[in-house]
Amino acid sequence: MSKSIKTVFSHLKGNRFSQKVKRGIFTSSKLNQDSTDLPEELTTPLSQALKTAPAPIYAPTGSETFQTITTKLSDGLTVTSQPKFGTFCTVGILVNAGSRHEVDYPSGTSHFLERLGFSASSLYKTRDDIMQAVESLGGICDCQSSRDTTIYAASIDRNKLEKLIELFADVVFQPTLPDTEIQLAHNSILYELEMLNKKPDPDPMMTELIHEAAFRGNTVGLPRFPPEETLADINVDVLKTFLRSYYQPQRMVVAGVGVDHDELSKMCEKYISASAKSPSWSLDGPVLQDNSVAQYTGGEVRVEKSFDLSLSVVPMPELAHVSVGLEGVNFTHADFVPYAVLNMLMGGGGSFSAGGPGKGMFSRLYLNVLNRHHWMYAATAYHHSYEDGGFFCIQGSSHPSQLRDCVHVITQEFVRLTQGTNEVELKRAKKQLQSMLMMNLEARPIIFEDVGRQILATGVRKSPLELCDMIERVSNEDIIRIAGNLLSGKAALAGLGDLRNMPSLDDVQSALASTDGKLPRKFRLFRS
Repeated sequence: MSKSIKTVFSHLKGNRFSQKVKRGIFTSSKLNQDSTDLPEELTTPLSQALKTAPAPIYAPTGSETFQTITTKLSDGLTVTSQPKFGTFCTVGILVNAGSRHEVDYPSGTSHFLERLGFSASSLYKTRDDIMQAVESLGGICDCQSSRDTTIYAASIDRNKLEKLIELFADVVFQPTLPDTEIQLAHNSILYELEMLNKKPDPDPMMTELIHEAAFRGNTVGLPRFPPEETLADINVDVLKTFLRSYYQPQRMVVAGVGVDHDELSKMCEKYISASAKSPSWSLDGPVLQDNSVAQYTGGEVRVEKSFDLSLSVVPMPELAHVSVGLEGVNFTHADFVPYAVLNMLMGGGGSFSAGGPGKGMFSRLYLNVLNRHHWMYAATAYHHSYEDGGFFCIQGSSHPSQLRDCVHVITQEFVRLTQGTNEVELKRAKKQLQSMLMMNLEARPIIFEDVGRQILATGVRKSPLELCDMIERVSNEDIIRIAGNLLSGKAALAGLGDLRNMPSLDDVQSALASTDGKLPRKFRLFRS
């Protein structure tokens, strides 16, 4: 018996009405006589609406639009919104601040502020007070930081929007940063770093390493997960300087989905703009702001590591991981959409993945790599793009003894892109990308992030219909052209695990410059 059915039976067992039915006290005639004593929910036929139920509200035909309205307030704060039918809304503040801005700060400062998001402020003495306040609005909240953005967001009943905007203003501009909260954040990050080092999942670490190799020592190449030794250098003074430097209205966007734009703008001016005039960190003090442009460098990063496979849910073999990257474009570039199509065309995943076309089983990295090389456990393409730079990479996993062969397969796939694609393959990749875009944008939180990030980075938003049209226009000539652009630049190489058989960056560069993508042969006098 399933758990849900057991729960229903246990509920009925304690119900006096059900007990009477079970004992035979209620016959059909008796049930009719006592029906006046029963609640309306038990006596009203399913074909009729309950008298106590509120009247349903239906979305009018054609009410859903992708229209984005944007207003800039007098202090530079940008307010943007998109209408969406429903009683709930998603609202948040996006700040142009992340790990890429930590060049003058201890690594991990923005990660610290993420952990301190929705903690003690002038109106709310503890994090629990804030959580209770958000729950009283019928919603949930979260704070997340990335390489270039920090987001404070919440989904609540749209009728209680004003109280949420007041809470945002207090949480973002009036944090008290008590020592107890800072220590809790410190311990939380230490635990996160410990789990990252223990988990056999390589993706978070590999993403860090390939960024470090591609943008060595600058902007998006700075670590998102800080080294443990720098955490002790982060204190109240460091946090306040970072807040003073980057948490400014002109570097922020307030985005809302499912709200009235004029109401949102007035509330932002009343609460957020007013609170920004006198933040808790004081406007008088040092300002260390870095606005440097991302510089792609290419290069090599190797981290020798043995994985603790005992934490895996299923038995896992010993694996080494490698990622080969090449310079791409920023997300305002005309070739951004062709790169997105290329990413979908390459696809990939784990060798154990199952499913159909919807999971990318017909992508190149499945057909050409995972289906042909049984010893490769994973091969996935990634497209990382930011406002001033980006790169395209393929990440693979194999046993350490076959790591050179793994890189060999990856470089061949890169070079094979210059031969173009066939009509069926390209059409499938474009349709997959279009459907993924439209399905994701059915969720209110994703619409919020899409609207907010585009407005924060470019000041305008491309609608989903516009993006779908751009995807449709991508041609085979575009794929060949951007493949040539990729191979003309310097490679970035990152490895994690037992790397004794990992080829050098020079060998990888030679393979990418060749016509067949093959690594230079290694001649040995004796077998190892």
